[in-house]
Amino acid sequence: MNAKLSKTITLPRLNRLNPSLESTALKIMEESGELAQAIGKFRGLNGELQRVDETEAMQLVAKELIDVAQTAVTMMFVLEEQYGIDLDKVLAEHIAKLRSKGYCD
Repeated sequence: MNAKLSKTITLPRLNRLNPSLESTALKIMEESGELAQAIGKFRGLNGELQRVDETEAMQLVAKELIDVAQTAVTMMFVLEEQYGIDLDKVLAEHIAKLRSKGYCD
């Protein structure tokens, strides 16, 4: 298997929305809950007798994970556009922190 050193995804700025910091934070929590629910279904932690097969479950997990990522990207746009945060700088600091802890090269 090919070991990847990083994963790059590009997600769009959503149109016809006027997200606030608060509404976006709440949406991240909602989407994270749906991700947890999808994992719970696969692991049989949801109290239902019927479990979802692995392939179907992982597709659902992937879809919910992308929903979480899209909402996080939306919050990044909010931080940049409404609060003037330089996310390129924040990202560079984050990567430097990960490297200093030995989490990545």
